[in-house]
Amino acid sequence: MSFRLEHFLQNKGKKYESRESFFADMSEDDIQNLLLEILYNGVHGFCFSLYEEGQKPGDIISEEQIRKRMQILQKYTSWVRSFSCTDGNEMIPIIAKEYGLKTLVGAWLGSDVEKNQEEIDGLIKLARDGYVDIAAVGNEVLYRHDLNEDELLNYIEAVKKEIPDVPVGYVDAYYEFVQRQRIVDACDIILCNCYPYWEGTDINGSFEHMRHMFSSVVNAANGKRVVITETGWPSKGENLGSAVPSHINAMKYFINTHLWAKDENIETFYFSSFDESWKVGSEGEVGAYWGVWDSNGKLKY
Repeated sequence: MSFRLEHFLQNKGKKYESRESFFADMSEDDIQNLLLEILYNGVHGFCFSLYEEGQKPGDIISEEQIRKRMQILQKYTSWVRSFSCTDGNEMIPIIAKEYGLKTLVGAWLGSDVEKNQEEIDGLIKLARDGYVDIAAVGNEVLYRHDLNEDELLNYIEAVKKEIPDVPVGYVDAYYEFVQRQRIVDACDIILCNCYPYWEGTDINGSFEHMRHMFSSVVNAANGKRVVITETGWPSKGENLGSAVPSHINAMKYFINTHLWAKDENIETFYFSSFDESWKVGSEGEVGAYWGVWDSNGKLKY
């Protein structure tokens, strides 16, 4: 079956409020075809997966490897998100610009003050050289308790001072922005991660849960621009509560996310582009299966 999105949605006559029944009379082939239609039409953004089999954070990654994966992604998206400005990660936004893509560039912060400064310096340099469309100062450091709120605010203010023409934000779980007004006030842009899977939500309720996560951040943002910097569903691995990783559930989540994002004009970075096996260490087996492409660059669906 070949789908044109508008025709499909009109014929189904189902809006987002009835997502549980959205896929009820669709075969797996139908769902796959719809996913491919969405992907080929292009989505807003992907989180860039840097590491191939046997690689891990801290390894120096070549420009050739980055370029190979960027060649795949540039056909399907207009933005990429990177997570670090060291160890080869600094080449991601430079190469992305070669392919005409916009960039959300992150400085990876932790408890190492010297390493943090190296990341911050790298982010500022990339921004001044014109490779950064949105700057992210840290990723989930409050969630991990690597920094306290005052320490993070100091980093955010320091970066804002150095690159006043680039919107500066901080990435964390959606609820951190609901609970931390000082962080919201300090950011030019609100960058939130929304994961129904990690809260143990059944796939049938995952879409409504994600919408609630996003709306809670919008309510806390006081009119500031809100971007979903990560959301996704794993295709394999361990169950978490009622959340079941599977090939079909991952396809459903991708479809729900991007139809909604397109309809509501919500900037969304899907997590992730490619499977990365190093994540097994921190997340269990499920960590290796968040990609839309496998670790060899083959489209999984």
